[in-house]
Amino acid sequence: MKDVSPVFPGAYIPYGAWGGSWFPAWHTSALAEVDIARFAAESMPLILAKKGVEISALDYLVSGSTVPWLYKFWGAPYLSHCFSHRLPGFHLEQACATGLQLVLKASAHVQGGSHETVGVLAFDKTSNSPAGVFPNQGTYRRTEVISDIWDNFGYDPSTGQSGFSKGRGETSMIACAGRTARKHKLEMNELAEVSYTRYRQYYDAVDTGALDGILFPLTVLDVRGKKLGLVDGDYGVRRYDSLAQFKAERQLDTGVTAGGQTHASDGMFTLLVTSEAKARELSPRPEISVQLVASAEHRADPGFMPEAPAHAVKKLLARTGLTMDEMTAVYDHNPFAVNDAVFAKLLDYDWRKMNDTGCPLVYGHPQGPTLVRVIVEALERTVKKGGGYALVFGCAAGDVGIAALFRVNDSNGGNPA
Repeated sequence: MKDVSPVFPGAYIPYGAWGGSWFPAWHTSALAEVDIARFAAESMPLILAKKGVEISALDYLVSGSTVPWLYKFWGAPYLSHCFSHRLPGFHLEQACATGLQLVLKASAHVQGGSHETVGVLAFDKTSNSPAGVFPNQGTYRRTEVISDIWDNFGYDPSTGQSGFSKGRGETSMIACAGRTARKHKLEMNELAEVSYTRYRQYYDAVDTGALDGILFPLTVLDVRGKKLGLVDGDYGVRRYDSLAQFKAERQLDTGVTAGGQTHASDGMFTLLVTSEAKARELSPRPEISVQLVASAEHRADPGFMPEAPAHAVKKLLARTGLTMDEMTAVYDHNPFAVNDAVFAKLLDYDWRKMNDTGCPLVYGHPQGPTLVRVIVEALERTVKKGGGYALVFGCAAGDVGIAALFRVNDSNGGNPA
């Protein structure tokens, strides 16, 4: 394995000290009825305890989400109060790139020496999302009311394209996928095959228990402490048994079908970023080291979000001197099958080698925690395959692409699985 110096050489991710909820689809679970921020904060110590880590080991917290939540003004300090270990920290968001940005910022804090054990907590609830009322002197109505999820998905202020600009009812997010498919001349047969393969990968991972060590059943309680329900699956995932089903679906736009795009979900995920010594202390497998090697971002032309991650990965490879052939695991946040097909075309890479245990295209997209789950699945897969480099990337609102490279080593040598 070619050695590339990490951008934050003093920062490590304790292998295995991570996990999260399953991602139930919009309004399919009791998560739709609760304060997702408090639920995520209270779940964090439960998940870490399953990996042998006490919440008291943390000395800082970085949190992230994209949908407004009650008491968001108080950020990470409030969240740490919810799990009874009062920590300093901050809250950030960058649409669907939020999860990866959290890991980057946590790594910078550890590298700078200001903190030794930083918790990363990401969450979002698309169910029952709030609406905001904004004074706006620039419009004739003087007041704008925005339903946070649906209006932001239905209108892109950077391009001025609304969901109904062509009278066809498509949202601007679908429009960007169809536009990218036309630009790169992607064929529907290939996109159907991408979708079918991604579902098969996910079904296989669930059926074999490959996700059981990172996704945990969590009980949802009401304000009285009474059980509202149990979240123990990615509810809402469709069941497809043949490629023909994908090919038969109606195209909502060029190359975009129901099975070829993700769905809104709720959920949370957590991991830690620490010093090397703390990583060995807190990891259930201290012989395995995980480090962030490098990252890159790119902004594509207006309305071409699905191609932005490919350009970010190109920058990342050029910066590190590595090639796609040197990647042990390749995982992405792919809201559309178009994302994977255009990535394969621009990088000359076989999309069949990606997302071995599933991806957001299938299991859903709660935005804030999505890329944290993607990172964890990629790292687990890299360990299973004997170590090496894990490439993680995705897109975000504003035609942004983000990519990061992680390195997994086993100090004992051989296959760490």
